[in-house]
Amino acid sequence: MATDSSSLRIGVVGFGHLGQYLVERIHKDGPALGLTLGFVWNRNSGKLSGLVPSELILGDLSSFAERRCDVIIEVCHPQIVKEFGLQFLSQSHFMVGSPSALADPDLNQKLRQAAQKYGRTLYVPSGALWGGQDIQRLNDSGKLKALFIRMSKHPSCFRLTGDVLTDWTEGEGRRVLFRGSVAELCPLAPNNVNTMAAAAVAAGTLGFTGVQGEIVSDTALRDYHVVEVEVTGPDGFSVHTVRRNPAKLGAVTGSATYSSFWNSLLICKGHGGRVYLC
Repeated sequence: MATDSSSLRIGVVGFGHLGQYLVERIHKDGPALGLTLGFVWNRNSGKLSGLVPSELILGDLSSFAERRCDVIIEVCHPQIVKEFGLQFLSQSHFMVGSPSALADPDLNQKLRQAAQKYGRTLYVPSGALWGGQDIQRLNDSGKLKALFIRMSKHPSCFRLTGDVLTDWTEGEGRRVLFRGSVAELCPLAPNNVNTMAAAAVAAGTLGFTGVQGEIVSDTALRDYHVVEVEVTGPDGFSVHTVRRNPAKLGAVTGSATYSSFWNSLLICKGHGGRVYLC
């Protein structure tokens, strides 16, 4: 852990667009905010050459503990959460940027148990989820009855397993790809539905099987992603939000989500052995 109690050492796992953004922000703004970079890992380490100082490049992720980081943030793929999440929590607070991995009930339970055992916090960033804290408060009060989330994107922005969207053509318009529980949806689109996974964490009483989701391909959405959230409470109470997140064609992550992740990281200073939506 960091020797200076006012400074947090951050390990970044993944160096795609989001990982690069976080590394750049830590370099630029981190010192003034008490953040320093402990290491950067990427499956293809060659991608880091010339962009990350050699002393900060971690070649073997299994040796992460040697870097003694306070917070490790994963921004690459749910498989990393499955393979290393428990180890990360044994040494550091862990911000899981691919919370779709938590749709696996066994892994979800083991990560929660590890957080409690080691007194570390498992952080789940809100990402593109609007009103996550409000959903969590309604859930904690026992008044959350239902939660539905629809994510609509240009087909080039989806990364789906199987051949669900291999036949799309420009100009075809709107196509519903899937509607059902978030538990069923996460394995289908592990890189696209982290917003829904964060919502399922916030809505703990409903969980991944109770929260309903829909993903929609729409060739008209060339400049942004659309996230709709419908919350239902008691006695006719309901909230419907629509968020338009600017995004380039082919982008998995909308541009506003980058700053959201950065703000979430600033919160990761330890909240006890539990799961915390940030």
